[in-house]
Amino acid sequence: MTKFFSVLICFLTLIGANAQTEFQRAFRDAIPVSRTNMSVALEDAQGNKSMLPIVILKGAEAGPTFTWLAGVHGSEYAPIIATQQLLEEIDPAQLKGTLVILPLLNDGAFYGREAYINPVDGVNLNNAFPGDANGSITQRIAHYVTENIVPVSDVFLDIHCGDAPEDLLPFVCYYVDENRPQQTGLAKRLSDGSGFEYSVAYPFNIDYKEPAKYAFKQAAQDGKTALSIESGRLGLVEKEAVDLVKTGVYNMLDIMGMYAEGSGPHPELKLLADQIYIDSTVQGIFYSDLKAGDQVLEGQEVGYTTDAFGRRLETYHAPKAGTVLYMLATPPINVEDTVMCISTKTLKN
Repeated sequence: MTKFFSVLICFLTLIGANAQTEFQRAFRDAIPVSRTNMSVALEDAQGNKSMLPIVILKGAEAGPTFTWLAGVHGSEYAPIIATQQLLEEIDPAQLKGTLVILPLLNDGAFYGREAYINPVDGVNLNNAFPGDANGSITQRIAHYVTENIVPVSDVFLDIHCGDAPEDLLPFVCYYVDENRPQQTGLAKRLSDGSGFEYSVAYPFNIDYKEPAKYAFKQAAQDGKTALSIESGRLGLVEKEAVDLVKTGVYNMLDIMGMYAEGSGPHPELKLLADQIYIDSTVQGIFYSDLKAGDQVLEGQEVGYTTDAFGRRLETYHAPKAGTVLYMLATPPINVEDTVMCISTKTLKN
């Protein structure tokens, strides 16, 4: 039995190695003004499978490699649909450099209609990076991206939105890593020039050897210029959110000198920082009169939770004044759920 499992692990490792070689060869051999569609098959030791679609767009001239991915969470529909439209619209003949696009990263969660976890293995891909070559299928997806996609990227864009229970203020965010001023500076320039009204700075607060958990934090940890778009809410496909994702991508490509379809920065750009989080310690029914984008005062009641009998279990207050970036917007609430994220500082442009 031990020998059988050893052979199985070796076989699955070989599958992973062949998949890696497949992408590396396609990326290396892509000719100017071309589009390569490929599907990478991944499988774990339990026989769980995933098919990872990857598109490589090679421009007419040499230039940077700009990567973006969508669908880390299964119900992040606006980024997925925006990516589908961008794949139809971008003309490689007008492109300088290379685009690597992962239009649907978490097929198990998407087709399983799960907001956060992949129902195949119960793992949250947005908490799985850098992944594990010998782990469950979700961990292998994260590992594949870490080992193959991140290394070829000059800019790495991770596109998200508000999941099924989450209201969200559209924004672009990046990490401020004082040890990497060049990457941080470019990420800020791309974020500020994205066309979004809100640009959000996060501190890079982990050691370079700690698990990054998030895809774009993994890219930042690995020395890449990395940032994230957040556009969309409540698992809806709203045209405004889809169009805003596309605006952000086009503006970033324009800033990089890769594709001249940008519309320029938002005329009333607001720079936010110093995020704080309010978490639940109970399970119950959540109530709030607020929405994403609202301003709150220090000490203000921002919501509360009751039990099934209507008895109040917990009341939530804003630790500081600020702007609600995102918040729980549906009644079910569990222990350790994020009730609200508040950005407490507005920076000068």
